[in-house]
Amino acid sequence: MINPEIEKRKTFAIISHPDAGKTTLTEKFLLFGGAINTAGAVKRNKANQSNTSDFMEIEKQRGISVATSVMGFEYSNKRINILDTPGHKDFAEDTYRTLSAVDSVILVVDCVKGVEEQTEKLMAVCRMRNTPVIIFINKMDREGKDAFDLLDEIENKLNISLCPLSWPIGQGHTFKGVYSIYNNHLNLFEPDKTKISEPVIEVSDLNDENLGKFLKPKELDGLKGDLELVEGVYGKLDKSMYTEGLLAPVFFGSAINNFGIKELLDTFVQIAPSPRSREAEQREVLVNEKNFSGFVFKIHANLDPKHRDRIAFLRICSGKFERNKFYFHTRQGKKLKFSNPMDFMANEKSIVEEAWPGDVVGLYDSGNFKIGDTLTEGEQLQFKGIPSFSPEIFKEVENRDPLRTKQLEKGIQQLTEEGVAQLFIQQPGNRKIIGAVGELQFEVIAFRLEHEYGAKAYFRTLSYGRSNWVTSKDKKKLEEFLKRKQQHIGQDKDGNPVFLADNEFMINMTMRDYPDIEFHKTSEFK
Repeated sequence: MINPEIEKRKTFAIISHPDAGKTTLTEKFLLFGGAINTAGAVKRNKANQSNTSDFMEIEKQRGISVATSVMGFEYSNKRINILDTPGHKDFAEDTYRTLSAVDSVILVVDCVKGVEEQTEKLMAVCRMRNTPVIIFINKMDREGKDAFDLLDEIENKLNISLCPLSWPIGQGHTFKGVYSIYNNHLNLFEPDKTKISEPVIEVSDLNDENLGKFLKPKELDGLKGDLELVEGVYGKLDKSMYTEGLLAPVFFGSAINNFGIKELLDTFVQIAPSPRSREAEQREVLVNEKNFSGFVFKIHANLDPKHRDRIAFLRICSGKFERNKFYFHTRQGKKLKFSNPMDFMANEKSIVEEAWPGDVVGLYDSGNFKIGDTLTEGEQLQFKGIPSFSPEIFKEVENRDPLRTKQLEKGIQQLTEEGVAQLFIQQPGNRKIIGAVGELQFEVIAFRLEHEYGAKAYFRTLSYGRSNWVTSKDKKKLEEFLKRKQQHIGQDKDGNPVFLADNEFMINMTMRDYPDIEFHKTSEFK
């Protein structure tokens, strides 16, 4: 018997290529969920309101999301937890980690650009975990690709079966609204970018004569023809294939104009999975176990620049989390209690007394947590699935203000523990090398070091282009290898040795020369 509190919860991430409209969609969910009254577009010229889910200074300036934000609201007797992720590829690792903390995903595709490279990578990560995916085809109010062509492209590029659950009437300047195949229901909306507008007409039968006032005979015949074809090609939704991650329901709409959002949200709360059991290294942790367990998938410092706070985001996997109760930190082997755990509503925070599997709570952290840490009621558990990947750009940190060395050290330490980028320490001389996926990460680090820690750093590009974690069954051979290759060895945040190479060729040569050493592409080699 699963607790009704667990059944109520739907925890998911919204993922996409940059600019496909992910943050706008998140806003509109909050709008329909009654959590906010008006939505603010991401890039605003006016000084009125910037959007709710992007709250770091650099995000407001550039109109992009670079950190995952967490938001919860109630809708239709369900508790919805949205994790909005950065779309920019330089922050892919933050997105991959976030995907470890959700039960399903909504993938946003831009109808003008179709499937983009980053979308394919994100889909591959969902594949690794068999995460159920719903696809939302956005920007139907722009002249884009034909709906059937888009479906073919998505099936081929993302390698997943599709089942449309809503269908657009027209596209671009002829776009009139969306028909819900799942609920046999047609809503024709007037576009409204900020508030929920009342539907112009609601019908549940396409033969309703009122439709003639709003749709031309040609449009109505076109819709009926499309729906017959959709049913013939794609058939009905097989819910079990969706929950196993093999089939993706598809919705059409325009997030900025509130078209098609309600159809998506109403169907989502009916079909999306509630929290499920999770794999730990020791055993499978069942969602309805009595004892509490959860893991940290993200750490964020200075959410509020006025207070030097640092918050660890904890996903609850089993049991019930209670405020002021002692929990066991499995890596450090010590007990901790939390007197003001946070519940998130965009950048509004409130203290939470209790939370259930599927919920994400924010824990004030004085430096106890690293990404991937597990909390339990005493059992030694470690949840799987939060690896670090090899960076592609490596730069040495050079201090531009020797009087602020301490601030720089603290800033670099905290930002890399947060997962903005990876830190490798090289000896002799304690050289700090930052590894990242893209240049934008260095911009973010420099900006935050200056604005949050008052430290200025210069990043000098190094010739490295790859990193591999190294281990060996023979301790002596590993020591000898580390000594010989000293100028290519760094230590990661956990003190594990990492071999820094210029390219793949150099790694292959080294592997050939040292057959007793094992090389690993991610940090999950234990």
